[in-house]
Amino acid sequence: MHDENKSGYGWVVVAITVLALLVSAGVRAAPGVLIVPLEQDTGWSRTLIATAISVGLLLFGFAGPFAGWLLDRLGPRPVMLGGLALMAASMVASALMRAPWQMLLFWGAVSGLATGLVGAVMGTAVANRWFYARRGLVLGIFGAATSAGQLIFLPAVAFAAVSVGWRGASVLLAALAAALLPLVFLLMRNTPADVGALPYGLTPALPAPAAPPSALAVMGVALRSPAFWLLATTFFICGATSNGLVGTHFVPHAVDHGIAHATAAGTLALMGLMNFVGTLGSGWLTDRYDPRTLLAIYYGFRGISLLFLPFVTSPPGLAFFAILFGLDYIATVPPTAALVADSFGRHNAATVFGWVFCAHQIGAALAAWLGGVARDLTGGYAVAFLVAGALAIAATGLSLGIRRTPVPAPAAD
Repeated sequence: MHDENKSGYGWVVVAITVLALLVSAGVRAAPGVLIVPLEQDTGWSRTLIATAISVGLLLFGFAGPFAGWLLDRLGPRPVMLGGLALMAASMVASALMRAPWQMLLFWGAVSGLATGLVGAVMGTAVANRWFYARRGLVLGIFGAATSAGQLIFLPAVAFAAVSVGWRGASVLLAALAAALLPLVFLLMRNTPADVGALPYGLTPALPAPAAPPSALAVMGVALRSPAFWLLATTFFICGATSNGLVGTHFVPHAVDHGIAHATAAGTLALMGLMNFVGTLGSGWLTDRYDPRTLLAIYYGFRGISLLFLPFVTSPPGLAFFAILFGLDYIATVPPTAALVADSFGRHNAATVFGWVFCAHQIGAALAAWLGGVARDLTGGYAVAFLVAGALAIAATGLSLGIRRTPVPAPAAD
């Protein structure tokens, strides 16, 4: 028996998921702010620190398919609990690290896995499980939560690094992740059926979604589809040009040009504010316009912004760049997630999007590492920014080539 009045519980689930994504985004973005304090405290090279960040981004990506598989079978609640607990543990261990291998393990791999469990794939699963209508809006809200995490945590982490050191900042992040665990345990639910409801916007007159097939069957179909490879390639470029390069190296780039660390972190937070606006707007637009066209516009705009970044080195100029670039920093997530669901089915979306997101993080990991290498070899980030701009412009054409027709679904288990 379904109670239509309980369909609104989906918004409670959205609120819990937003809080988890906020903290996860803060933990994931913190290394970009802590590069300079860590470098000054330990004497480790920029390339070595960038390598640890790259490992974290890579594990963040490879956690996506694993998270998708877990989400499709266990549901969001246990995955969220496990991810937050692991996140807290990784931050405590990071605060105690004394050797580069510990940085690679705790600050990189374990933190990447933990935040990957509570990331974009989580948002996709929740949106598709709980919402038949307003799915694009919910995806936009989740994307905006990631932006808000950056907006809230980057200045806070930068301030904490100055006042209590980068180790103290890591402990504070651990405490925030641990504080969410009771709330998730008490209020989070896996499906609308757990509260005797239907997905928001679905009525008994509409057919209920069928049981999902196995992950292997889903991916067997996806890997033979050109749409999957185009989505994965464009999202690879998205990762390389957003949190891989800009998210990791924007603050060091600003500091290299004589800008105070706190000012640079504040500028990155401004980017997060604009990203909050842009991603919410992108979710609204995804419900109304062709997602392929939106992606082409976003990538083209991003590419042009990056081509100008090497020549922008003053605080006002960087603030202007942060406003423009922030508008589409992760605005690509709602249309990409919608295309995945439309092409491969809503109940297969977490599995397929997990692998698409994995491609995103492979791009991010490579860009984070190569950005550090480029800086050590050339003394700056100009070459890295110019190459990233060209890649983003190439993604414009690839986005328009994605076919929106549904891929034949595999048989259910």
